[in-house]
Amino acid sequence: MNRELIGYFAWALGIVAVALGASYARKLGYIDGETTTRVVIGLNGLMIAWMGNRMPKAVAPSARIRQVKRVGGWSMVLSGLVYAGLWAFAPVPVAVAGGSAAVIAGIAVTLGYCLRLRAKAKAKAA
Repeated sequence: MNRELIGYFAWALGIVAVALGASYARKLGYIDGETTTRVVIGLNGLMIAWMGNRMPKAVAPSARIRQVKRVGGWSMVLSGLVYAGLWAFAPVPVAVAGGSAAVIAGIAVTLGYCLRLRAKAKAKAA
């Protein structure tokens, strides 16, 4: 099996295990429903950060793609950490809006950088 896939499967199994554990803890009365939601959804932000950390380490066929992967990796790590932090500490409506905005901003930064590199390459070729 591909080594990279093992990490993704580990995250999937980990999130399912934590969700089941949190549901069981809620059923026993140790935590409330909001805490269960915050823990499980906050893990998604940590997974986004982990995936962003993995991005620049993957093989890239050209220098431009490596540049994009570095910027994309940083933006996804930061947006994933902001997402997880908001779900850990902010009120739920703020966590929903701010966390979503952080992830969208991370994607927008990466896309904007791609478009800027493309425009620079086209200007150089012309």
